[in-house]
Amino acid sequence: QVQLVESGGGSVQSGGSLRLSCAVSGYTNSGYRMGWFRQAPGKDREGVAGISLYGGVAYADSVEGRFTISKDNARNTLYLQMNSLKPEDTAMYYCAADTRSKSWSLQPGDYNYWGQGTQVTVSS
Repeated sequence: QVQLVESGGGSVQSGGSLRLSCAVSGYTNSGYRMGWFRQAPGKDREGVAGISLYGGVAYADSVEGRFTISKDNARNTLYLQMNSLKPEDTAMYYCAADTRSKSWSLQPGDYNYWGQGTQVTVSS
């Protein structure tokens, strides 16, 4: 059973930075694709960044150039470096893993394991 635990959320001012971490247990994170998602109140969960089994990455247009997804296979940890944060980035952020496919995906329905989330709040 894969378990995902996010950390690193918090409150920052517009233009600030945060780094989210997602610790993976129950499976090595080199064996599946992973992604970061977010959900703001009253909105659907949306894909932010995805990383394939082989390290290929993809980003939502809204975060391209500001966010960077990476993974440390030795530490079984997924990261999301978020720079130049904006108030519209405020949301609960979730990491997710999918053990069934290799390619990156930004679709929530493609993932079968989820963390509990970490809150990111950006003030103007």
